Amino acid sequence: MGACMALCSLASCASCLCGSAPCLLAGCCPSAFSSTITRLAFSFFLLLGTLVSIIMILPGMETHLEQIPGFCEKGMSIPGFEGKVNCEVIVGYKSVYRMCFALACFFLLFSIIMIRVRTSKDPRASIQNGFWFFKFLILVGITVGAFYIPDGTFNTVWYYFGAVGSFIFILMQLILLVDFAHTWNQSWLENAENGNSKCWYAALLSFTFIHYACAFAAMVLFYVYYTQPDDCTEHKVFISLNFIFCVIVSVVSILPKVQEAQPASGLLQSSLISLYTMYLTWSAMSNNPNRKCNPSLLQLVTNNPTTTAAPAPTIPPGQVQWWDAQGIVGLVIFLFCTLYASIRSSNNSQVNKLMQTEERQELALDKDAEVGEDGVRRAVDNEEDGVSYSYSFFHFCLILASLYIMMTLTNWYQPDTDYKSMKSTMPAVWVKISSSWLALALYLWTLVAPLILTNRDFN
Repeated sequence: MGACMALCSLASCASCLCGSAPCLLAGCCPSAFSSTITRLAFSFFLLLGTLVSIIMILPGMETHLEQIPGFCEKGMSIPGFEGKVNCEVIVGYKSVYRMCFALACFFLLFSIIMIRVRTSKDPRASIQNGFWFFKFLILVGITVGAFYIPDGTFNTVWYYFGAVGSFIFILMQLILLVDFAHTWNQSWLENAENGNSKCWYAALLSFTFIHYACAFAAMVLFYVYYTQPDDCTEHKVFISLNFIFCVIVSVVSILPKVQEAQPASGLLQSSLISLYTMYLTWSAMSNNPNRKCNPSLLQLVTNNPTTTAAPAPTIPPGQVQWWDAQGIVGLVIFLFCTLYASIRSSNNSQVNKLMQTEERQELALDKDAEVGEDGVRRAVDNEEDGVSYSYSFFHFCLILASLYIMMTLTNWYQPDTDYKSMKSTMPAVWVKISSSWLALALYLWTLVAPLILTNRDFN
């Protein structure tokens, strides 16, 4: 909480936070649409909360967080749990949970307020697109209050909220990646038709090959380091099934019938989805409490894998390592998807329906309209006739993003029964691996839907 309060001065310096979306960031992007600026501004709040959460789990921060009155004191106990709390281990976990709880409540408030807003002429649209300074104060107030939530059932219940929300957000990440790959493929194909076709086709082929090569290399490394001849049966099943599923969706994407219905589909999209599936497989296996099947990155680098068959379900006091390789990759993917969701403008109708956005409209910007009577250049209001995205659904996505960040930064760990150490659990493994299967099924649906629902327009 102290880190959050310290950042107040940073945001307060930006006087534009008091204004509306049309004037926000107008100096650097005067020709942007107000809908884009608003999404970027709310994403900034999410990224600010993420930054605060990261600061809270940095080594050495636990001594500062323990100074918050009543937050975690040496020798304190939690009703319903055995023993005394080890603040050195638990305080970072508790802080991230409360920061992300505040973010989720903040976005839930706006998700409810913005239900069924149709145009920017709705009075509630001015709340969505303006009053940024007051929104920041609301977020700070909720954050301060969240740090005084008593322990006990809160952490357990909020863990399961986080698991479910992260499951859904992983699927949304796939939708955004599919949309990005479609846009990428279509853009380069258009460039090939209008310019040096050999160069653009070679670039498409190169990236497709790189994605598949990385996915295949990941699968081989998984078999080498995350399986044992006499153990790790679950990992063998996970790796084999996801490899087979990736081959299936790749073959389906280039079938003549699919190509006829969706000319823009191809191996570039399938290669990116295959690579994302391998990441989800790795992320799931990294949460296996059996250390024989889940070597740490340090063990892999030093070529000193664990040889004991006994599981190591807990992280001893003083040895909690919140940062690991798969968590950092997950954070990078999250940042990319959040930024892309804020600026995306797609003409992929299936993705638009899933993401509650309108099809892209190329609007000609009136240069005279960009300059107000006071001579200040402002963003263009492109939602007078209809919103370009569902305000309520956008905030719902940010709620899920908050939960995903919470689970990622804490490695999906849970405190043990005496609140003295952290442990990884198999439910986290099954949530992640099942999300990879559902993600592949969702991508497969985007390929075959035009063939099954022939009475709908999927152009």
